[in-house]
Amino acid sequence: MISPDIQQRLIDIRRDIHQHPELSWQESRTAAKVCQALDEIGLPYRSNVGGTGVVAEIAGRKEGPYIALRADMDALPIVEETGLPFSSQVEGVMHACAHDGHTSMLLGAAMLLVNGEPPPLPVRLIFQPAEETVLGAKRLIAEGVLENVVMIFGGHIDRHYPCGTLIVTEGAVNASSDKFSIEISGQGGHAARPHEAIDAVVVGSLLVISLQTIVSREINPAHPSVVSIGRFDAGTAGNVIAGHALLEGSIRAQDPEVRSDLHNSIRRIADSVAQLHDAEIRVEIRKGPPPLINTEEMTALARKAALQTVSQDKVIKLFTANMGGEDFAYYLDHVPGCYIRYGAQIPGREGYPAHSSRFDFDEKALGIGATYLATVAREAASLVDS
Repeated sequence: MISPDIQQRLIDIRRDIHQHPELSWQESRTAAKVCQALDEIGLPYRSNVGGTGVVAEIAGRKEGPYIALRADMDALPIVEETGLPFSSQVEGVMHACAHDGHTSMLLGAAMLLVNGEPPPLPVRLIFQPAEETVLGAKRLIAEGVLENVVMIFGGHIDRHYPCGTLIVTEGAVNASSDKFSIEISGQGGHAARPHEAIDAVVVGSLLVISLQTIVSREINPAHPSVVSIGRFDAGTAGNVIAGHALLEGSIRAQDPEVRSDLHNSIRRIADSVAQLHDAEIRVEIRKGPPPLINTEEMTALARKAALQTVSQDKVIKLFTANMGGEDFAYYLDHVPGCYIRYGAQIPGREGYPAHSSRFDFDEKALGIGATYLATVAREAASLVDS
């Protein structure tokens, strides 16, 4: 297990980053903090990768392909309400998704890998910007961070599980995350003469109701999926029939075929409603990250490392399907790997979810996560050799 000195160092780093959160693509201070820590560890690195990313490398006992470890660095546009003594000093910005913890964990893994016996194969550490935009991973991949990488590992702090647990699950552990917008063009008119108009509010309302039947009536209940509409803009006055409306929403799926079916169904229903009301409807679907799917082989490897980090009863599976998106999935489109979750409930305190203004986590998870990442980097080499 990690030493008290390293554990305290990780807490100090996490709290410093937490006090100075930075939004996606703006993580300059956070990256500088990472570089400072890497200098202290004695590791070479490249900064400004893909904008604000940092990539460091640890030599292995022998040359060969790299095992990659990844952490994200960006914060969210949220006003912090935790009351912590190290609360955000940046107005309207907060680390409400534990990326401050992930960054600290990866630095802790670097400390363990450097201080102990060198890893069997070289290890590449990826400190990634802009996960919250689900664009950071794609940019870093384009910058070549996966060059000569054979496996990649990462994880996410999770307040749904007790601190000290590692959640290792085969199959889909995150959903695809796509956005859609639907623009409705009807015919505005006087509220007293609806027969002269094509009411965009009525058209949009029918769309809202109809789209909800996709998941409930067209998708196999065994495949978790979501179609949510979060925005409905229409109209300018109470006595004017709206001629235009805009709907915006989110599409989530854990199966690639279901994802495609959801897209097709949205377009089909929009076309049908347009014909029914003689309106013009334009649908735009913007794809985000695909489902994050852990393969059987990579999950077994991650579980082996987890069992070396915590006791057997502390290595568990996801309780329920997780419909959140995660751009780590883009890395898995290129190389095999595994993504786990680090339990981090705070004993005796109400657990606020990620992206909440009151989000916090048990800092004991930092050392556990660092130990796991260092261990899985070492264990992965055995699979490459085999």
